[in-house]
Amino acid sequence: MSASQNQPVYDASQIQVLKGLEAVRRRPAMYIGDVSSRGLHHLVNEVVDNSIDEALAGYCTEIDVTINNDGTVTVRDNGRGIPVDIHPVQKRPALEVVMTVLHAGGKFDKKAYKVSGGLHGVGVSVVNALSEWCIAEIARDGKVYRQEYERGVPKYDVRVVGRRKSTGTKITFSPDSEIFKKRKFSFEILLERLRELAFLNKDLKISLTDEKSGKSEKFRYKGGLLTFLEYLDQGRTPITKKGIYFSAEKENIPVEIAFSYNDSYSENIYSYVNNIHTIEGGSHLVGFKTALTRTLNNFATKNKLLKNGDPSLTGDDVREGITAVVSIKVSEPQFEGQTKTRLGNSEVRGIVENIVNEGLSNYLEKNLPVARKIIEKCKSAARSREAARKAKELTRRKTALESEGLPGKLADCSLRDAERTELFLVEGDSAGGSAKQGRDRRFQAILPLRGKILNVEKARIDKMLSNEEIRTIVASLGTGIGRTEFVVDRLRYSKIIIMTDADVDGSHIRTLLLTFFFRHMRPLIDHGHLYIAQPPLYRVKKGKEEKYVYDEDERDEIVKKISKNGNEKIDIQRYKGLGEMNPDQLWKTTMDPLNRTILQVAIEEAFEADHVFSMLMGDNVEPRRKFIEENAKYVRNLDV
Repeated sequence: MSASQNQPVYDASQIQVLKGLEAVRRRPAMYIGDVSSRGLHHLVNEVVDNSIDEALAGYCTEIDVTINNDGTVTVRDNGRGIPVDIHPVQKRPALEVVMTVLHAGGKFDKKAYKVSGGLHGVGVSVVNALSEWCIAEIARDGKVYRQEYERGVPKYDVRVVGRRKSTGTKITFSPDSEIFKKRKFSFEILLERLRELAFLNKDLKISLTDEKSGKSEKFRYKGGLLTFLEYLDQGRTPITKKGIYFSAEKENIPVEIAFSYNDSYSENIYSYVNNIHTIEGGSHLVGFKTALTRTLNNFATKNKLLKNGDPSLTGDDVREGITAVVSIKVSEPQFEGQTKTRLGNSEVRGIVENIVNEGLSNYLEKNLPVARKIIEKCKSAARSREAARKAKELTRRKTALESEGLPGKLADCSLRDAERTELFLVEGDSAGGSAKQGRDRRFQAILPLRGKILNVEKARIDKMLSNEEIRTIVASLGTGIGRTEFVVDRLRYSKIIIMTDADVDGSHIRTLLLTFFFRHMRPLIDHGHLYIAQPPLYRVKKGKEEKYVYDEDERDEIVKKISKNGNEKIDIQRYKGLGEMNPDQLWKTTMDPLNRTILQVAIEEAFEADHVFSMLMGDNVEPRRKFIEENAKYVRNLDV
């Protein structure tokens, strides 16, 4: 694609240099978050973000990501190609500057890019610095340019290696083994982010291929955000057959909004700025919520759908059962908050409010039957609000009465310093008894759970709080519950550890608990307080020597190793339940901080987690059946 005289010039003069590239290899976590799996996959996202910026600018229509047979990754696009002419300040080719200098790119002034997803301009140079080797191939001006790097240092000057009419950028890199202990890329992790980007960028073609496994996926969503809604709501029953969508641009800020109502009781709103998921919300989300409440109240009053004396609908009322995506583009986003994912631009709130007020008012007037259904849903939520308030009040009173001893089932620890304590949520009284006897009473508390807790995906908060097990969990944690009353700082334990059997029932109980925490105590996950215990599946014993192992492969490896020594019989015990272990075994294998393995629950992609929870725990059977069929081949150690 060639630029016309009316289009902005994109050449070396647009590449601005802010700072050098000295500290990346010494402190990689400062630039990519960490050097675990999360940081490894972030490398791919940084390269892809550059291609997305070309798409936002209107020059790129296709992005291909490939996990190569040798474990490296290639990202290619059909954008304009990184400039290769000599940089006016650095006196080196712009490609080399972009690839080797931190904070070098075309994003700091707005001549080349009006908006950009990259926050700091460090992306591809950081990827280069953290790679054993990297190759950049640029198709531009009828030629193909190439430069190779070793740990961020060019091996040779930019050279011409061929000719091509089309344009684009191709980056191939191999993560550095000195930085990353594990360098295996996950097809599924990359898939989630690429699918999200395809939803947010209507008509953009994105493909992902894993050459080793043969897996491949292609995305192109002509429906954009409306298709995103359909994906999110696969497991829910819709109230509005089609999603509500409108877009507009004011003061050079494009705004896209899509939302729909379903028969669930949860609120699922996802906000984005320049394709970045703003987990903590911000001014754009406040503008959407404010306008939604005001517009629905005005419509209900004007059409006499609220009777005289009826209280106005609250924000909670109008957001019950909503799934929404708010996506905006801002040339100079100001991010705030703990994770730098809350938009702080104050002018954005009013812009979003105006667009929602106008767009939603027009929709409601033209779709009166749907509008009445929405208002009835909101009124039903308002009627339940009083019942929920009473249920919460009951929980608070119960907690206050039990504040000395807490719930009777809870075996509390002696320490009161929350930073040093942990609570095990244990399946069944038998395992609870073993855990109580085997624990370290100073810092470990045990809460046995009888049977399966309520499926909160299908229940309003008043019904949820009538469930004894949930009330006991809420009282034990001490945080309260509900958007206005939950306070994570009141949490009585630093770690909440779910400990269930390794069978179908145990997996179901774990999923029910995860659904509860995700829907109603999400900050526990966001702040890193929720964990899953990993009890062993087998004990392999030969004479006095015994080993506890966690899967069949490890079992077979241990058996093979110890069978070479002596003639004693090898005894293999399969643990189907926690109750089969005596207290000493449970402590040694699953509860002792020095020996145990616990998995921290984290949410890499909130929208994908919402999709899975609603599909697994919702009413619609067909999406769940399809999910089970597609994933059954990955199931291991299944006890029925």
